[in-house]
Amino acid sequence: MTDAPDTTPSTAPAAPDTTTAAFAPTQRLHDPALRGFASDNYAGVHPEMLTALAAANEGHQIAYGEDVYTARLQHVMKQHFGDEAETFPVFNGTGANVLSLQSMLPRWGAVVCAQTAHINTDENAAPERIGGLKLLTVATPDGKLTPDLIDVEAWGWGDEHRAQPLAVSITQTTELGTLYTPDEVRAIADHVHERGMRLHMDGARLSNAAASLGVPLREFTTDAGVDVLSYGGTKNGLLYGEAVVVLDPRASEGLSYLRKMNMQLTSKMRFVSAQLIALFEDDLWLRSASHSNAMAQRLRAAVDRMPGVTLTRPTQSNAVFAIVPPGVADRLREVFRFYDWNNATGEVRWMCAFDTTEADVDAFVAALAGILADTH
Repeated sequence: MTDAPDTTPSTAPAAPDTTTAAFAPTQRLHDPALRGFASDNYAGVHPEMLTALAAANEGHQIAYGEDVYTARLQHVMKQHFGDEAETFPVFNGTGANVLSLQSMLPRWGAVVCAQTAHINTDENAAPERIGGLKLLTVATPDGKLTPDLIDVEAWGWGDEHRAQPLAVSITQTTELGTLYTPDEVRAIADHVHERGMRLHMDGARLSNAAASLGVPLREFTTDAGVDVLSYGGTKNGLLYGEAVVVLDPRASEGLSYLRKMNMQLTSKMRFVSAQLIALFEDDLWLRSASHSNAMAQRLRAAVDRMPGVTLTRPTQSNAVFAIVPPGVADRLREVFRFYDWNNATGEVRWMCAFDTTEADVDAFVAALAGILADTH
């Protein structure tokens, strides 16, 4: 669920050297006017999160999740995901994914996922080294699994020489910016469950998917047959914190112990829970995700048919994928940071965040247009 960047060297201006300069602890070390389109992780903290953190900060509360905020969070999440939902706040997305899958599988179990899945491409070897999980990856044209694609690796049950495919992990939205409809999730869930497997959803950008689909969160999670969900908050304005949400208690066990074993049990859990409450109680999750999606659509519309730019994938959430002429990306990165997606083709990815403004998008488009004009 974390958004690990491409390793391509960036030509963006270097950060100022603060190793020797004296500065006050509260001194700002960055230019707040600096904007980028590299990742929604680059954005700061939503002001409503800071308010929630300040409100939770007075006095003492019992540590390790026995606080009133974590208790309240359980109630709030049930409203969105159903009465059986149980929520486990964690530090980060990698931890949420590893914990979810560990709790769903025996030691001999394996996970079927797309080759482009975050758990396969951007979490180092955490699923394998920390989780002890075998990933069975499948090539997909658009980042999405289907029942037929799942069956490419879902076989060999009872064969002691093969890791047993007992879970499937899908990402909503995918790493390629595409999303699953509720019907597509239901088809996968039915297919998986018929085979005695369980379904995990990596929801790093779950809010963006719901905003794009125009449906409640539970329509393509709980109601569609997802068993365990990793919910991403950081990309939608939290300071830090994600959550494992068990939607079907029969599909998961031992999470309380696994969370501690995997160093994802935060002592001051109230501060993660307070942020998630602020996100869900007043539909901030939807407002923020809808805005970042809208900014991506604005960006796409502005560059569509721009000479030299080829849009490569549908824009179904807050990501725009495109191919630009050689050298253009490096020049544009001198002003706006973003990442290469495919070095071989020149494909790049531009991400919008909850705090991306129309002026940000327009400035980015103007800079791109100027560079393209210079290359002709």
